[in-house]
Amino acid sequence: MIPKSIPLRSKEMFQLAMRHRSATPKVQDSYERLEFFGDSVLGLVVAQYLYEHHPEWDQGMLSKAKSSVVQEGPLAETALKLGLDKYLELSMSEEATGGRLRPSILADVLEAIIGAIYLESGLENARWFVLEQLNPYLAMISTGDVSPNDHKSKLQEVAQSIWRKTPLYRVVSESGLAHNRRFRVEVLFDNEVMGVGEGRNKKEGEQAAAQDALAIIERAQSAERVRQQHEP
Repeated sequence: MIPKSIPLRSKEMFQLAMRHRSATPKVQDSYERLEFFGDSVLGLVVAQYLYEHHPEWDQGMLSKAKSSVVQEGPLAETALKLGLDKYLELSMSEEATGGRLRPSILADVLEAIIGAIYLESGLENARWFVLEQLNPYLAMISTGDVSPNDHKSKLQEVAQSIWRKTPLYRVVSESGLAHNRRFRVEVLFDNEVMGVGEGRNKKEGEQAAAQDALAIIERAQSAERVRQQHEP
């Protein structure tokens, strides 16, 4: 059954968009090709929206804004909001390792849905769906904060203020097929790992690692504040 929030008529198309590569021996029976197509549709729709609604922004601002919306975090959050995790078709091993709630898979299926909507009913319906679902993120960047998810810049500022040092990033592993790669990235200070993250490309992996490091720093600072409050 297709959720009411998904403007698709074809049950077969919806099922295809929900089927992970691990659940079928044939790539054409998984969502991978739809996800590849939907990624391009998504990028086009968001780029056109930003171009039309922010004539005062230069190429750099437009690029940062687009990257803030078209990335794993917002897409995965949107997929969860739509309840797509309940419809995923995964292998037993992928299910056992938490694939149903893995951000990379959730982001992929949302892009697959976008591709399916385009193929079934055209660009305008796909555009309507994208803009409606991603409206909170588009509204956020419209305030001028074009990089609300730029954890790398935030970590750079924190590191400079605390240690007067710059974080370094390194890719520690790559996995997946050529068109569906996963990059695992570490962020280091003085050769000490402070955060680890994964993404569909190096940039997303670095952002995830920076976010992890920021969370660790915040927990340490909170613990220190509590300790100071309880000192005699």
